[in-house]
Amino acid sequence: METTKLSSKGQVVLPKAVRESQGWAAGTEFVVEPMPDGVLLRAVKPFATTQLETVFGSLARRGRARTVAEMDDGIRAAVARRHRRATAR
Repeated sequence: METTKLSSKGQVVLPKAVRESQGWAAGTEFVVEPMPDGVLLRAVKPFATTQLETVFGSLARRGRARTVAEMDDGIRAAVARRHRRATAR
């Protein structure tokens, strides 16, 4: 278990092993939640969690609706393009 100290300015340094294991880089923002025996730090997510019902249909689209088969074909094509770019490096 790692330990750290509270500075006179109220700052706490998170040990490097902890930061790396969580993927936290400099500038990561946290929500600080008081708990009965301390505090809980949660990294702020870049986007708020949403429900499908609140965003469904929010993007304007012209033309006929695509079929499931057409959407599957589009996904396959995009994956193939991405795979070709990744292997070309």
